[in-house]
Order: sequence, then structure tokens, then C-alpha cells
Amino acid sequence: MLELSHVTKTFNPGTINEKVALNDLSLTLNDGDFVTVIGGNGAGKSTLLNAVAGVWKPDCGTITIDGADITDIPEYKRAKFLGRVFQDPMMGTAADMQIEENLALAARRGKRHTLRWAIKKSEREEFRKALAELGLGLETRLTTKVGLLSGGQRQAVTLLMATMNRPKLLLLDEHTAALDPKTAQKVLEITDKFVDEGKLTTLMVTHNMKDAIAHGNRLIMMNEGRVIIDVSGEEKKKLTVETLLELFSKSSGTEFSNDRALLG
Repeated sequence: MLELSHVTKTFNPGTINEKVALNDLSLTLNDGDFVTVIGGNGAGKSTLLNAVAGVWKPDCGTITIDGADITDIPEYKRAKFLGRVFQDPMMGTAADMQIEENLALAARRGKRHTLRWAIKKSEREEFRKALAELGLGLETRLTTKVGLLSGGQRQAVTLLMATMNRPKLLLLDEHTAALDPKTAQKVLEITDKFVDEGKLTTLMVTHNMKDAIAHGNRLIMMNEGRVIIDVSGEEKKKLTVETLLELFSKSSGTEFSNDRALLG
């Protein structure tokens, strides 16, 4: 479903601030893979997601989704087959619009627009049922402005919006990092539910090693713009934070030193 082949991205080339963010990175995700991505600061995790999303074009290499080369396709044209949830709960929704209006925008993404009433009665009922599955009581608040919701409620709505059209690829960029632990756990439960029910191919960047181990069927660890660890299946199920740190040390030749990941 996703293939990155020899992708390289360098920021500020030729200057004192030159940074190789992705270093000849190759990665393949099969249809339905739920891959968690872990790594220290500057490892290239968010750069990987931004490359797939089309925020910037790689210096070299190719990116393919479902057999189609999208390397040169701009970000806005990728929106119809990508779903994305950001770290900041404020980024995935329109604060001044009602919950049902946000959901209607998501439902129409990539589709032809016509001149008719914005939200049909049947659509409103579908939104109500979908919101009820979140277990947050939002199904009775369709006309509430999203800006009045808590961060966790807003991320849950964003997740619903990102997955309702079953995107070819779901990108989760530390989408629980700004939430308190209890709320983050609830959002992760909703994430697992949507990914499992929709059989969505998913890349989830996280700073939390325990979450990276507990969720998904595959884990990759990045360092200096490369994938240095790639485990799945039974091997992943047996992982602990300690064994993951040992694998990192063996693969990179250095000790993992990101306190945020270790304490998350």
C-alpha cells in the first residue's frame, strides 16, 4: 500500500544548519499494516510522515501509494486518499464550525460538490451513530462548535473525520502527545477500533515506547533518518522497553537518550 524507495531529504543544504532528515530511506507497508514509529529527537519520524503527506518533496527517491507514484503530486491532491491526525488537537478541525459541519466537510473530501442543502437528514443520523461509537456523549451535541470541546474530544472527532472515507493510508503524528495520560489512552483505544474495523493501513509516530509496543502489528525505530529496527508479528508481541533499548544499542552503536520517550 505504501512504498518509499531510497528517499532522501536534507534541510538547509550547504549551510551551517544543514540537516539530513531522511537518509536513503526505504520502507514498504502492506495493505492493512498498522506500523508504529519510534525514535529520538531528530530521528526523522515526522519528516517521514510529511514526505508521505506531500508537505515537501524528497530530494531524491520515490513514494508510491497503492501502486501509484505520488512523489510529484502536491499535498492538496493527496488529501482524497490520505487521512491525517496531528499532535495539536487544534489543527484537524475548524473551531468556529459545528461538529456536524466538520463531519460533513470530511465526508465530502475528494468528492464532487453539488448545489443542495449542506447536510441531509440521513447524513445527520449517520454522524450521530458514528459519534456514539466514540463513547464521549458527542452524539447529542451535533450543533456544538468544535472549539468548545476538550482536547481529547477534539482529537476523537479528528480521528473520525480522518477515517470516515476509509483512506488508503492513515497518518498519525504523535496524536496523543498533547493529551493527559487518561485521555491519551481513550484516544488510542478509539484509534485501535477505527484501524481494526476499517482495516486501515496506518503509520503512527509516537514518542512513547510503551505505546509503540502495545499498538499495531509492526514497529519500526528510526535513527539519523534511517530505519534501524523493524519488528512484527510474534517478535513484536514479545518486545519490552528494555529489549527495544538493547536492539537500538546494537543497531546504532549508541545508547538511546530521549527522556521523553523513556518516561512517556
